[in-house]
Amino acid sequence: MSTELKKIRNIALLGHGGNGKTTLAESILSITGMTDRMGKVVDGNTVSDFDAEEIRRQISISAATMYANWQGFKINLIDTPGFFDFAGEVRQALRVADIGVICVSAKDGLNVGAEKSWKLLKAAGKPRAIYISKLDEDHADFDRTFDSLREAFGNSVCAMTEPIKQGDKYVGIVDVITKKAFKMENGKRVDMPVPAEMEGRLEELYTELAESAAETSEELMEKYLETMELSPEEISGALSTAVADGSICPVYCGSAFTGLGTRVLLDAAISIFPEPNEGGKPLDPNGPAKVIVYKTVSDQFGKFSLFKVVSGKVTGDMTLTNARSDAKEKLGHVYAMQGKKNTEVPEIGCGDFGAVSKLSDTKTGDTLCAPGAVEALPGIEFDVPCYQMAIAPKVKGQDDKVAQGLARLNEEDPTFSVTLNAETHQQVVAGAGDMHINVLCSKLKTKFGVEVELSPARVAYREKIRKTLDTHGRHKKQTGGHGQFADVKIRFEPQTEQEDMIFAEEVFGGSVPKNFFPAVEKGLRECCEKGVLAGYPMVYLKAVLYDGGYHPVDSSEMAFKTAAGLAYKELVNANPVIMEPIGLMKITVPDANMGDILSDIQSKRRGTMLGMTAHEGMQVIEAEVPMAEVTTYAIDLRSMTQGRGSFTLEFVRYDEVPGNVQQKIIEEAKALAEAE
Repeated sequence: MSTELKKIRNIALLGHGGNGKTTLAESILSITGMTDRMGKVVDGNTVSDFDAEEIRRQISISAATMYANWQGFKINLIDTPGFFDFAGEVRQALRVADIGVICVSAKDGLNVGAEKSWKLLKAAGKPRAIYISKLDEDHADFDRTFDSLREAFGNSVCAMTEPIKQGDKYVGIVDVITKKAFKMENGKRVDMPVPAEMEGRLEELYTELAESAAETSEELMEKYLETMELSPEEISGALSTAVADGSICPVYCGSAFTGLGTRVLLDAAISIFPEPNEGGKPLDPNGPAKVIVYKTVSDQFGKFSLFKVVSGKVTGDMTLTNARSDAKEKLGHVYAMQGKKNTEVPEIGCGDFGAVSKLSDTKTGDTLCAPGAVEALPGIEFDVPCYQMAIAPKVKGQDDKVAQGLARLNEEDPTFSVTLNAETHQQVVAGAGDMHINVLCSKLKTKFGVEVELSPARVAYREKIRKTLDTHGRHKKQTGGHGQFADVKIRFEPQTEQEDMIFAEEVFGGSVPKNFFPAVEKGLRECCEKGVLAGYPMVYLKAVLYDGGYHPVDSSEMAFKTAAGLAYKELVNANPVIMEPIGLMKITVPDANMGDILSDIQSKRRGTMLGMTAHEGMQVIEAEVPMAEVTTYAIDLRSMTQGRGSFTLEFVRYDEVPGNVQQKIIEEAKALAEAE
């Protein structure tokens, strides 16, 4: 039997890399008896970090789904990566989680990862809770960390537990509502007395919670104004409403390593964390089956689609319809996921998470529905990838293997894109940053047995002429038998109507017979693929064939194509210039970083400022910048803003390159041609 809807909790663990999310998940699984020992990140044996890359790097790369049973409730956990290159995994988790618990280290305090997690949860309309971790470590400071959270996020941040300090060590915690204190001894939780010196502080925190609880209903407010107190039961009951609507962000603390505080967090999950919902609305366990696919796990053997049931229930023998493609998907077996371990189950109930293998036409973000009730739910929006590198196999002839491997990895990770640039003849992979791309390369090797090399993605420059030029191309070759002869006079002009060459003829008196016009045009079009300065495509060119000569025997289409090519070479005298792609950048940064960003864009990257606007406590800078100057901007911006900044880049047009830059581009193109 599947778990009853009201007894399911879906929690995403978020926060900065290294702040204890994976260890907290291990602590929960251990305390609830789901594992017989607690895994460690450094030992590479945790339930959630099971990928070879995660074990090697000792970081979370992929969001992992697990579950624990506690007091008759099923608690689903999604452990998300803390490194910004893998933010797409966080978005997948937030699509189906009903609350996010942000892990913040008591030693490091408020950091960028916590700030970003808060913003993502707020944007997704999801309730927030905070777990202050690592109380057992040296230099842990709960008070400093809590104060920094309240300063950043406001008075909605409320302490639900307070740690007990003896000397410079935290030895236990007090539950603010029940006023009970605990410590850990030999892996077991034991009661301890509340220190007398803490009673005043606990009363203060209890009053804060009572005031917040009173604001959730008129009835409670009246009672509180009359008596100036609320019972622990009344506070707990009201807090679930306040947490769900975001007016309270409960803060817990502990040490996942020792297990201190983990039970309090589990009790809170079942008492005040929200039930499964969709967009804040309750789910219908009796409705037609409907699921949202939030993640795809793919390897050389096949793929698993992870989903949340948002209506009805799902059984292994069902056939559901994909709302995007209208394809019919036969489910076969359905599974519960515990990290990499999957257990077949007869059904997945409403509000719960499950997985199914070998769906033929289903991607991450798709909705699968019972026939007759097909309706697409909102999918998952990912940031546009903004860090590009050219990717090529180390061994020639393995291009197909690379392409196939990337296609399979793209099923699992839709946050990167792969394009074949027809102009530069490079396969270009775009991701969130250098670590993201490096992980993809490692996975190509381990999962698909192909080694690749990365190199900077070349910029697709163009060339054009700036003045009109009359040219003459004469091709004459005498050999035994027929010779070759063609003579053309062509006027080349700059034009603004279209990128492609415009061909026209003004030949009088048959100096060039009409049947050779197409050969002249074809010869010129082939030449336009390589400009006369650095070999980049020639654009905005008009060619007018106005005179020439031919030989009744020796003239041929090939001879006229060759003559046209000779005329084209004279364009070096038509004041040619290299054109570069210009992008519109929208850079979102904190006020404190404004000066550095503006200086960098204008003085280092040849950018032109367009304007600035304030948005949600940040500044959005708009600028036009040559694309060649922002190839590493994803990494540079992260460094300049400590990870707080973000940007989008969109191609707008081609502009002429300044002379000093043009010479450098020509030299690079020559060096590249010689190397090839």
